[in-house]
Amino acid sequence: MSNNNNLPAWDLSDMYKGMDDPKINADLEKLKKTAISFAKKYKGKLEKLKAEEFLEALKTEEKMSVMGGVLGEFAYLNMVTQMKNKEAMAFYQNISEKLTDYSKPTIFFSLEINRLPEAKIKEWLKNEKVAFYKPWLDKVRRFKKYELSEAVEEILHEKSVTSGSAWVRLYEETSSRLVFTVDGKQYNDAEISKLLLNKDPKIREKAGKELNRVCKENAPLFTMIYNMVIKDKAIEDDKRGFARPVSERNLAENVKDSTVDVLAQTVREKYKDIAHRFYKLKAKWLGVEKIQYWDRNAPLPFSDDAEYSWKQSVKIVLDAYKEFSPKLYNVAKDFFDNNWIDVPPRDGKRSGAFCASATSKHHPYLLLNFASKQNDVLTLAHELGHGCHHQLRTKNGDLNEYSRMTSEEVASVFGEMITFQSLLRNLDDDKAKLCLIAGKVNDMINTAIRQIAFHFFETRCHEERKDGELSEDRICQIWLEEMRNSLGRYVNVDENSAYIWMQVGHFFFLPFYVYAYSFADCLVNSLYQVSQEGKVKDFANKYLDMLSKTAITDYDKLLKPFGLNPNDADFWNKGLSLISGYIDQLEALDKKLKL
Repeated sequence: MSNNNNLPAWDLSDMYKGMDDPKINADLEKLKKTAISFAKKYKGKLEKLKAEEFLEALKTEEKMSVMGGVLGEFAYLNMVTQMKNKEAMAFYQNISEKLTDYSKPTIFFSLEINRLPEAKIKEWLKNEKVAFYKPWLDKVRRFKKYELSEAVEEILHEKSVTSGSAWVRLYEETSSRLVFTVDGKQYNDAEISKLLLNKDPKIREKAGKELNRVCKENAPLFTMIYNMVIKDKAIEDDKRGFARPVSERNLAENVKDSTVDVLAQTVREKYKDIAHRFYKLKAKWLGVEKIQYWDRNAPLPFSDDAEYSWKQSVKIVLDAYKEFSPKLYNVAKDFFDNNWIDVPPRDGKRSGAFCASATSKHHPYLLLNFASKQNDVLTLAHELGHGCHHQLRTKNGDLNEYSRMTSEEVASVFGEMITFQSLLRNLDDDKAKLCLIAGKVNDMINTAIRQIAFHFFETRCHEERKDGELSEDRICQIWLEEMRNSLGRYVNVDENSAYIWMQVGHFFFLPFYVYAYSFADCLVNSLYQVSQEGKVKDFANKYLDMLSKTAITDYDKLLKPFGLNPNDADFWNKGLSLISGYIDQLEALDKKLKL
């Protein structure tokens, strides 16, 4: 299956043939009946179950998780490539509502488990087959003190489709309909973002200002949505007793609030040594005293303007993966041998890139908006890392597996790193090396530094929202302050970028996700430095083994084979030092080339 320019598009038929597939209604009905039967059989009876009986309950819960996962994933993936198709949007909403409704009878399960004495859990875990599900039980037990009564949990569950997730839907639908006009030509948000990578500074300026103008035009609605998203979260956080807005996310990650605080503060202290220093160089290379906000990712004027075909890009990434590990290459190759990737940008398609997977038994899908730039090659490497990560952990079971943000980004960022290093090794020209390293540093700043600035932005918004609704002017002011602080005096951050916060989807659909990128980038940088030191034997296989356990093992155990400790500030500094080391190389190359 292919689409314009002969670029691959995914085929979802291994889940369902289409929105009218009769199997969808049959599966929905089966899920509904299974949930009702499950509640009838087990509700109020868990304490009396023997280990073998509890195992049967766990397997039924897992079966329902798989059924719901496939239905929900198909509806979502079917929607994101055609977000102007009202039928597809309605189909997604209807499936979401039914999944929420049909799963309501099973709410009791985790609540009842958490009312059981620890002795009962230990008794069950003596059974080897029950012990397989210990990671899931541990996750359930972590939330014990934050759970509410079953009646309240049911209300929150039912209202989720008309509260938080409804605002997110409005945000995504509105974003997908935005139209940007540059020189008389119309673009969607994915397409206009590519103009910011144009070599012509006038085109970048027009695109940057147009992005901000359209956001400002829609600011009243986006401001209301953001206020409602924050308030909805705050109400639930308050009822559950979470100390801080970030705490619920951290608990889901099984990361201490203090660990995230150390990460954020350590990165903030490095703003000057990394971001400020780099943008001083970039301003010089662009021939200006200060670069504009929209020029942060601009290509260097003396860089090679080469474009990469899809075929070339695939070869570059697969070769890099193979050089690191033939096993990783074999896992990655499946994505290209099958229709698992939707590649081209097109009208109505969601912007950006992601990897999505329904269950451990179903392969993942990658969404790209490929525009033949070097950055698109690295984006492919990034999303492919996500996909390979999923494939390496399919034996963990669907109940045990969950999206742990901080580890989810490790394989993707590492995939980018090995691809970048492969590209770098194949260059002899100093100017070409400078351009490639500068591009990588640019991306690392976006990942490690800017995402922490995002973290401080949303932390301040959530805290200030406790005192009442935030005006669009106040949100913009907080945004400008955090961007200026992180980017430094060589980047001009003014009213022409004040409304760009609306473009950061994670603020809306996954509050406090953003620090995960910095967490993963620093972790990967530390891992990469360990690999280069050569002190860890059989590093590649140990790394792949680590990936296979990320959702079922704590960080201290995951990283112990590499001699790393994420609770230590030195760990984060080790990762950040890789970035500052690249900037040292850039300064040396700049001096050598006399640019």
